[in-house]
Amino acid sequence: MLWRAIALAALALSAVVLPGSAQSPRRAVVLEISGAIGPAVADYIIGGIAQAGRESAGLVVLRMDTPGGLAASMRKMVSAILASPVPVATFVAPSGARAASAGTYIAYASAVAAMAPGTNIGAATPVQLGGGFLGGEKKKDENQNASEPADTETRKLVNDSVAYIRSLAELNKRNADWAERAVRAAASLTASAALKENVIDVIADDVPDLLRKIDGRSAIVAGKPVRLQTSGLQIVEAPPGWRTQLMALVTDPNIAFLLMLVGIYGIVFEFAAPGTLVPGTIGGICLLLAAYALNLLPINYAGVALVVLGIALMIAEVHIGSFGVVGIAGVVSFAIGSFMMFNSGIPGFELSFGVIAAATAATGAFFLLVLGLLLRSHKRPVITGKEALLGAEGESLDWQQEEGRVRVLGEVWRARSARPLAPGTRVKVIDREGLVLFVEPA
Repeated sequence: MLWRAIALAALALSAVVLPGSAQSPRRAVVLEISGAIGPAVADYIIGGIAQAGRESAGLVVLRMDTPGGLAASMRKMVSAILASPVPVATFVAPSGARAASAGTYIAYASAVAAMAPGTNIGAATPVQLGGGFLGGEKKKDENQNASEPADTETRKLVNDSVAYIRSLAELNKRNADWAERAVRAAASLTASAALKENVIDVIADDVPDLLRKIDGRSAIVAGKPVRLQTSGLQIVEAPPGWRTQLMALVTDPNIAFLLMLVGIYGIVFEFAAPGTLVPGTIGGICLLLAAYALNLLPINYAGVALVVLGIALMIAEVHIGSFGVVGIAGVVSFAIGSFMMFNSGIPGFELSFGVIAAATAATGAFFLLVLGLLLRSHKRPVITGKEALLGAEGESLDWQQEEGRVRVLGEVWRARSARPLAPGTRVKVIDREGLVLFVEPA
């Protein structure tokens, strides 16, 4: 009896000191999507969903307020949502938030789609790089649907997006016809209208209200029907970490553009003044960061080429001195290329006009003024040291055989010559050894 009592006490103590998974409260992990959807947001969401799966969380809530974003980033997030063993609920919140463009696809892909009062969803028309919204242009062919765009490439893009969002709607048994209208005609709905149209599953005031309202609902998780158990879940916020914030900073088009320029400045300055090391090192680091960001962002390569051409023309102006013609052409090329470089039409992925204007002025000043002064200083004659005396002229003061004294550049020097020099003879310095000059008649 004593041993049995001791064993029961030890078992009870272990349950308190070393709680197992059964003792730990299940969690609802809240991930925040605020602003444009890009590589940094996709990396954060995909990592958060994977972490929730490893920890066997009860639910992942994507609290979303976005104007849209990049299609590539959105598709990566959708793939992670569909493959997640943990149910994912997209919650458009707080009041005043929206799930536009890419946000609509994410909501349709989620096991639960919810909205807070005073929010809206839709306007999922794809945006072409370098252009505006697609899908509203009427066709010239009478046999074609008037609601479809005339351009073949545009039509392919729109039809692909329609098929994609319809497949997500059919998977989660939501309104596929309205989803198609959101793509073709940029349709948008309020929260109450979206619930009525079977675009979303529930309207909730906040995350706790959402958990109460979806408890017991059926949903498709990782391709299988499951019954949600969200009652009593512990709500845990998982905000973006420093890595996500740094990635978001680097992949901001304005920052990526400035990193590219600083990198070019540093490399050019290093070539103009070899051995300084610091400009070249900083320039190399900035160029690598810019290359990483530009590889992830939707850029127009014609714009990049114009920017590089503009910089090359400004450097050429410094060397050839064409009275400003080549330099002005370089500034114009740089400005036009900057406007074209990120002209994607995607909210959050465009260069601001202020950055373009400041960068154009700074680049013109750097290459036409600073670099010009630096290169001209290299061409000036040396005015100190041994090199300053070589070739300088003066006159002999007194002379005895092969040695004497001369006055050069206002100073009196001991001098030597291969032949005697009469006082007052004009002489030219041909060499120097210590404090003795070697001269010859000028």
